[in-house]
This record gives sequence, C-alpha cells and structure tokens, in this order.
Amino acid sequence: MMRKEKEIDEGLVRQMAQLLDETGLTEIEYSAKDWRLRVVRQPAPVTMTAPAAAAPMVPAPAAAPVAEVRRADHPGALKSPMVGTVYLAPEPGAAQFVKPGDTVREGQTLMIIEAMKVMNPIPAPRSGTIAEIAVANGEPVEYGQLLAVVE
Repeated sequence: MMRKEKEIDEGLVRQMAQLLDETGLTEIEYSAKDWRLRVVRQPAPVTMTAPAAAAPMVPAPAAAPVAEVRRADHPGALKSPMVGTVYLAPEPGAAQFVKPGDTVREGQTLMIIEAMKVMNPIPAPRSGTIAEIAVANGEPVEYGQLLAVVE
C-alpha cells in the first residue's frame, strides 16, 4: 500500500521565506502535530580582495569573557525559548515590564517575544530581583540567547 505524502503548502513556505528576509535570519522551523517545515537560506558568499600590503597581525579576541559565561550559567538566567523580536514593554511608548533592580515573582511577565506575528509573554523563571536585562527593545533574539538574569 502506498503512503500518500502531504502536499507542500507553498503559501506557508513563502511566508517563512519572507520572515527570513524581514528578520535577517538564515533558518526557521515550524512544526505541527505530525509534520514540520524547515526553511534555510544560505548566506551569500563573501568576496574579499587581498590588500596590497599585509596588515599587522592583531590577536583574535578571546572567547566569551568569564563574566558573560557565568551569567549564562546563572541559575536565574532567562534564555530565549524561541527565535523572534523581543519587546521590553507591552506596547510602544509604554513603560517597560521590568527594569534592573525590580523585584519580580515567578511567572510574572518580563518581556514579550514576537514570533511569526504572535506575541509570546516571557515569564520570570523564579522570584527574585532583576540583576540584568541582556537585550534591547526591538532586538532580534535567537533560541537560547540570554535575555535576563533574576537573582
């Protein structure tokens, strides 16, 4: 017995490709109950011309500074659960949900991430004090990126 393959929803593929253009991302994935769709765009090749004279060697920057690594491993580190655009206020011109130094309770909305035209509230992982907000309003964020630290 032959298994009938699902037809590709060209509209969804086009919508996801447009989202890649709008956000500058190179990859996006969407899944439903029994299927998933992944759209990947290879970045354009970078062409470089060699300089006439060799520039002096500059040491490469070290990997992530120790303080940054410790922040990401902090038990109160809040990492992005998705790819999207982060908003620190409920609407343009409104006050931010929270600022560094504010006391929050577990589950309180700290920010919103817009993904595929859906606004997703991002709750505090635990009660405590906002030690740091590591993103800027309107900034694109990646999955797993540090958003804030709650101590």
